[in-house]
Amino acid sequence: MSIKSGKVSVTTENIFPVIRQWLYSDQDIFIREFVSNCADAVAKHKRLVDLGKASNDNSEYRITVTFDDDNKTISFEDNGIGMSADEVDKYINQIAFSGAMDFVTKYQEQSTDKAGIIGHFGLGFYSGFMVADSITIDSKSFSEDEEPIIWKSDDGMEYEILESKRTTRGTLMTLKLSEEAIKLFDSNKIRSVIRKYCSFVPVDLFYVDLKEEADRIASEAKKEDEAKEKGETFTPFVATPINTKTPLWTKSPKDCTDEDYKSFYHSVFQDVRDPLFWIHLNMDYPFTLQGILYFPKTDNIYQSLEGRIKVYNHQIFVADNIEEIIPDFLFLLRGCLDCSDLPLNVSRSALQQDEYVKKLSSHIIRKVSDKLNELFKKERSIFEQYWSDISVFVKYGMMKDEKFNEKVNDICLFKIVDGSNKTLKELTDGKDTVRYAKDKVTQSAYIDMAQKQGFDVVILDEEIDNNFISFLEYKHNDVKFMRVDADISGEEGDEDTKNKYQDFFRSALSDDKIDVSVMALGDDALPAVIRETEEARRMAEMRKQFEKMRTGDENDPYKDLDSIFPIKKDLVLNTDSPLISRLFALHEMGSKDEECNRLALHVFDQARLAHGSLDSEGLKRFLEFNSNILSKNAENM
Repeated sequence: MSIKSGKVSVTTENIFPVIRQWLYSDQDIFIREFVSNCADAVAKHKRLVDLGKASNDNSEYRITVTFDDDNKTISFEDNGIGMSADEVDKYINQIAFSGAMDFVTKYQEQSTDKAGIIGHFGLGFYSGFMVADSITIDSKSFSEDEEPIIWKSDDGMEYEILESKRTTRGTLMTLKLSEEAIKLFDSNKIRSVIRKYCSFVPVDLFYVDLKEEADRIASEAKKEDEAKEKGETFTPFVATPINTKTPLWTKSPKDCTDEDYKSFYHSVFQDVRDPLFWIHLNMDYPFTLQGILYFPKTDNIYQSLEGRIKVYNHQIFVADNIEEIIPDFLFLLRGCLDCSDLPLNVSRSALQQDEYVKKLSSHIIRKVSDKLNELFKKERSIFEQYWSDISVFVKYGMMKDEKFNEKVNDICLFKIVDGSNKTLKELTDGKDTVRYAKDKVTQSAYIDMAQKQGFDVVILDEEIDNNFISFLEYKHNDVKFMRVDADISGEEGDEDTKNKYQDFFRSALSDDKIDVSVMALGDDALPAVIRETEEARRMAEMRKQFEKMRTGDENDPYKDLDSIFPIKKDLVLNTDSPLISRLFALHEMGSKDEECNRLALHVFDQARLAHGSLDSEGLKRFLEFNSNILSKNAENM
């Protein structure tokens, strides 16, 4: 066969269906793209005015989105740079030819920035054909030498160019909605989409519903007539933009008050509570980044994280929670980030992976950790007040990101049972063990014993703590976390005494597998306590996770969890307790075995109650026995 070479053929008939159906994930994205085109047109004209290449008529720049329900059209109009016939042919008739990038290239030697221009791929305009049966462009260039022009297409592949009667600079783009789109886009839907994507577009943005506008005009005329009859002053309606041109992040931090930050937070995130504190990001080198990250008050760490970190490009909303630049642990925060240099993909919904993105992500992590360190060092008391709200965020971040862990390891706090807070370094000063409790009330007896041994007992009651302490032990191999019931301190009894007590309690409890130890714990301690090693407790936590996976059938791989994760707890009898001594003495006399057995069971139930492992059946039995004792005491009074 002969060797052949050439260029791959791409025709609109082949590529346009792909663009129309698969380029953008959401149909409502066309509103963002068309408003962005309008904003670009305005930005271009501003730049030419600054360069002295266009006249300034001092008119206010504006973008207007109009919905005509009767004719089922949506139009987008701006008073920006406009287009000539040649420019329409170049930018509209050539798919993927970016007029924005062409403009930047043309004037880059005369301008050090991109003038806030958003467009990049030259494909945004064609997103309109996802919802439109036809699109019309009516445009007049800023150049007085150029005639206005109309471009019209019913399918995006064939077009016609007509003469226009437009007299003002700018562009009007009108979309005739398809039958499918009519069902999706009513006035409220369009308004909500504009607010989602374009709330901070840097040009005054107006939304007009022609049906609502007609009703308003009629109502206003009636009110004006009534005011004249009464001799009152009539104040006509003044349209206001639907957007904020200068969101708070575009301002210098020194020009923003605490109330400004709080007000912005409330308006963007619809949270009536004030944020704890915030970080204002504002930098130009080595990349352009502006934004505000808020540390919110938390209710439930499992609440939806959707929309918590909003990413913008030149003040146009791009997406929520872009993982490439925002590590997932930062999704526990809330905020807005605007980076004009983001290497977005065509749909602007994700980023291209490159070195720039990694640096941007690292910078954001560093700024967050720097803020936490600054607050800890300068205002530790305030930092401690915030700790209950930010602890999950800090712990999760430490486990997820090594650089973040290195930055905040020394400021991670642990709440002591007395209400104070200490760092790991402060806790382990002279000790290699950290004693902790999950519940201050139910484990109070164990806490008392640990405190008598000189330990500061910390409260670890968050679900993340099981994994977090394992993480800390891995990072600090000289530190061991041990729950207060894992180690009971006291003088051990001899082997013979232990065996006697063990035989008695095994018989009384009808459990020949229970391990019993004897120890002198002091006459003010409980008669008996449950001891569960830290290793056994963590195995029990793992067992709970596997129990959720049980299927219940004969092939269930987790049906024999008892052998995989055996439950190991032992009963420690306090030989200093008069009750234990008297109980064993009565047992050896053999005169009241039934009563001794019942009392031994009650002692065991009491130990499990203090340990937090008493089941419902045991609790019922414990309360019944307690009631009987109280009744007998009352009879003997």
